[in-house]
Amino acid sequence: QKQLVESGGGLVQAGGSLRLSCAASGRTFSSLAMGWFRQAPGKEREFVAALYRISSVYYPDYADSVKGRFTISRDNAKNTVYLQMNSLKPEDTGVYYCAAGDPKTRRDYDEYGSWGQGTQVTVSS
Repeated sequence: QKQLVESGGGLVQAGGSLRLSCAASGRTFSSLAMGWFRQAPGKEREFVAALYRISSVYYPDYADSVKGRFTISRDNAKNTVYLQMNSLKPEDTGVYYCAAGDPKTRRDYDEYGSWGQGTQVTVSS
């Protein structure tokens, strides 16, 4: 399992932006799929975005609720994955978790083997 550490959460007004970061340990980061999930109080953890790999190409995948507003990216030299969140809405509030999985892992959180501790994002109206 990899150690994952998220950062960048905070309090922001609706319409604002935040960028989350997730730093991973180990030397095999570039071969992994990386995902972001979130969990609001009283709700189940839900998929937000993933960057999965087929052969040597990375492909993004987004939940419909964030498509066009959020962008997932990665810097393999820094073993870090990012989630740029723009046009934030109060319903984006929750604890955001990053996760690492096998290269083709996308939306199913059961397929992710490593998780970070989470970072709180609060969007005020």
